[in-house]
Amino acid sequence: MRMRTGALMAGLMLVGGAALADRNDVMLQVTGQIAGGVAALTRDALHALPSVTIETSTVVTDGVHSFTGFLMRDLLDHLGAEGDRVTAIAMNDYAVDIPIADFYDYDVIVAYDMGGEALTRDDKGPLWIVYPRDDHDALQDIRFDYRWVWQLYRLDVQ
Repeated sequence: MRMRTGALMAGLMLVGGAALADRNDVMLQVTGQIAGGVAALTRDALHALPSVTIETSTVVTDGVHSFTGFLMRDLLDHLGAEGDRVTAIAMNDYAVDIPIADFYDYDVIVAYDMGGEALTRDDKGPLWIVYPRDDHDALQDIRFDYRWVWQLYRLDVQ
Protein backbone atom coordinates (compact mmCIF):
# COMPACT_ATOMS: atom_id res chain seq x y z
CA MET A 1 0.00 0.00 0.00
CA ARG A 2 1.40 3.39 -0.91
CA MET A 3 0.87 6.04 1.72
CA ARG A 4 0.12 9.64 0.96
CA THR A 5 3.11 10.96 2.89
CA GLY A 6 2.78 14.51 1.60
CA ALA A 7 -0.62 14.92 3.23
CA LEU A 8 0.54 13.15 6.38
CA MET A 9 3.56 15.42 6.69
CA ALA A 10 1.34 18.45 6.13
CA GLY A 11 -0.31 17.58 9.45
CA LEU A 12 3.07 17.53 11.23
CA MET A 13 5.80 20.00 11.94
CA LEU A 14 9.35 18.89 12.60
CA VAL A 15 10.87 20.52 15.66
CA GLY A 16 14.26 19.36 16.91
CA GLY A 17 13.90 16.04 15.09
CA ALA A 18 10.48 15.36 16.61
CA ALA A 19 7.19 15.55 14.76
CA LEU A 20 4.98 18.14 16.45
CA ALA A 21 1.78 19.91 15.48
CA ASP A 22 -0.20 22.82 16.89
CA ARG A 23 -1.52 21.49 20.20
CA ASN A 24 -5.03 22.74 19.37
CA ASP A 25 -5.15 20.46 16.33
CA VAL A 26 -3.55 17.34 17.81
CA MET A 27 -5.75 14.24 17.84
CA LEU A 28 -3.12 11.62 18.66
CA GLN A 29 0.25 11.79 20.36
CA VAL A 30 2.73 8.99 19.81
CA THR A 31 5.85 8.72 21.97
CA GLY A 32 8.55 6.21 22.75
CA GLN A 33 10.48 4.09 20.29
CA ILE A 34 9.57 5.92 17.08
CA ALA A 35 11.69 7.93 14.67
CA GLY A 36 12.13 11.34 16.27
CA GLY A 37 10.85 10.19 19.65
CA VAL A 38 7.50 11.99 19.55
CA ALA A 39 4.75 12.65 17.01
CA ALA A 40 1.71 14.87 17.44
CA LEU A 41 -0.75 14.03 14.69
CA THR A 42 -3.62 16.18 13.47
CA ARG A 43 -6.92 15.02 12.01
CA ASP A 44 -5.55 15.75 8.52
CA ALA A 45 -2.43 13.68 9.18
CA LEU A 46 -4.47 10.72 10.42
CA HIS A 47 -6.95 10.94 7.54
CA ALA A 48 -4.00 10.93 5.12
CA LEU A 49 -3.19 7.35 6.12
CA PRO A 50 -4.84 4.72 3.91
CA SER A 51 -8.36 4.20 5.23
CA VAL A 52 -9.86 0.82 6.03
CA THR A 53 -13.45 -0.10 6.86
CA ILE A 54 -14.37 -3.15 8.92
CA GLU A 55 -17.69 -4.46 10.11
CA THR A 56 -17.81 -6.05 13.53
CA SER A 57 -19.76 -6.24 16.75
CA THR A 58 -18.47 -4.81 20.02
CA VAL A 59 -19.11 -5.66 23.66
CA VAL A 60 -20.27 -2.09 24.37
CA THR A 61 -22.72 -1.53 21.50
CA ASP A 62 -25.66 -3.46 20.07
CA GLY A 63 -25.32 -5.25 16.75
CA VAL A 64 -22.71 -5.04 14.03
CA HIS A 65 -21.27 -1.67 13.10
CA SER A 66 -19.12 -0.35 10.29
CA PHE A 67 -15.91 1.34 11.45
CA THR A 68 -13.57 3.39 9.28
CA GLY A 69 -10.07 4.40 10.23
CA PHE A 70 -6.47 3.43 9.58
CA LEU A 71 -4.60 0.24 10.34
CA MET A 72 -2.54 0.57 13.49
CA ARG A 73 0.35 -1.19 11.74
CA ASP A 74 0.33 1.45 8.97
CA LEU A 75 0.71 4.20 11.57
CA LEU A 76 3.48 2.36 13.41
CA ASP A 77 5.33 1.57 10.18
CA HIS A 78 5.08 5.18 9.02
CA LEU A 79 6.48 6.43 12.33
CA GLY A 80 9.33 3.91 12.30
CA ALA A 81 8.13 2.24 15.50
CA GLU A 82 10.37 -0.35 17.09
CA GLY A 83 9.19 -2.17 20.15
CA ASP A 84 7.22 -5.08 21.52
CA ARG A 85 4.19 -3.29 22.90
CA VAL A 86 2.16 -0.12 22.76
CA THR A 87 0.55 1.49 25.78
CA ALA A 88 -2.74 2.99 24.62
CA ILE A 89 -4.04 5.81 26.81
CA ALA A 90 -7.56 7.24 26.81
CA MET A 91 -8.72 10.72 27.76
CA ASN A 92 -9.97 9.36 31.10
CA ASP A 93 -6.45 8.00 31.82
CA TYR A 94 -7.44 4.38 31.15
CA ALA A 95 -4.27 2.70 29.89
CA VAL A 96 -3.58 -0.78 28.59
CA ASP A 97 -0.52 -2.47 27.12
CA ILE A 98 -1.12 -4.04 23.72
CA PRO A 99 1.40 -6.39 22.10
CA ILE A 100 2.53 -4.94 18.77
CA ALA A 101 2.06 -8.44 17.33
CA ASP A 102 -1.72 -7.85 17.55
CA PHE A 103 -1.44 -5.19 14.86
CA TYR A 104 0.31 -7.56 12.45
CA ASP A 105 -1.75 -10.65 13.31
CA TYR A 106 -5.09 -8.85 12.93
CA ASP A 107 -6.39 -5.85 11.00
CA VAL A 108 -6.70 -3.67 14.10
CA ILE A 109 -7.77 -0.15 13.20
CA VAL A 110 -7.92 3.18 14.91
CA ALA A 111 -11.44 4.22 13.96
CA TYR A 112 -12.50 7.81 13.53
CA ASP A 113 -15.87 6.99 11.99
CA MET A 114 -18.69 4.60 12.93
CA GLY A 115 -21.61 4.00 10.60
CA GLY A 116 -20.64 6.89 8.34
CA GLU A 117 -20.51 9.41 11.19
CA ALA A 118 -17.41 10.89 12.79
CA LEU A 119 -16.85 9.55 16.29
CA THR A 120 -17.26 12.24 18.92
CA ARG A 121 -15.92 12.47 22.44
CA ASP A 122 -19.47 11.83 23.68
CA ASP A 123 -19.61 8.54 21.79
CA LYS A 124 -16.26 6.69 22.07
CA GLY A 125 -14.32 9.16 19.94
CA PRO A 126 -12.72 10.91 18.42
CA LEU A 127 -10.47 7.82 18.09
CA TRP A 128 -11.26 4.22 19.06
CA ILE A 129 -9.03 1.14 18.75
CA VAL A 130 -11.22 -1.50 17.07
CA TYR A 131 -10.41 -5.18 16.56
CA PRO A 132 -12.10 -7.26 13.82
CA ARG A 133 -13.56 -9.48 16.57
CA ASP A 134 -16.18 -11.15 14.37
CA ASP A 135 -13.53 -12.37 11.91
CA HIS A 136 -11.45 -14.37 14.40
CA ASP A 137 -12.56 -16.74 17.18
CA ALA A 138 -9.43 -15.85 19.16
CA LEU A 139 -10.64 -12.23 19.45
CA GLN A 140 -13.72 -13.31 21.41
CA ASP A 141 -11.45 -13.64 24.48
CA ILE A 142 -12.02 -10.98 27.16
CA ARG A 143 -8.30 -10.11 27.12
CA PHE A 144 -8.83 -8.50 23.72
CA ASP A 145 -11.93 -6.60 24.89
CA TYR A 146 -9.73 -4.61 27.29
CA ARG A 147 -7.62 -3.46 24.33
CA TRP A 148 -10.51 -1.62 22.67
CA VAL A 149 -9.51 1.82 23.89
CA TRP A 150 -12.03 4.53 23.11
CA GLN A 151 -11.34 8.24 23.46
CA LEU A 152 -7.77 7.32 22.52
CA TYR A 153 -5.39 10.26 22.60
CA ARG A 154 -1.93 8.81 23.20
CA LEU A 155 0.22 5.84 22.27
CA ASP A 156 3.57 5.02 23.85
CA VAL A 157 5.70 2.53 21.91
CA GLN A 158 7.96 0.40 24.14
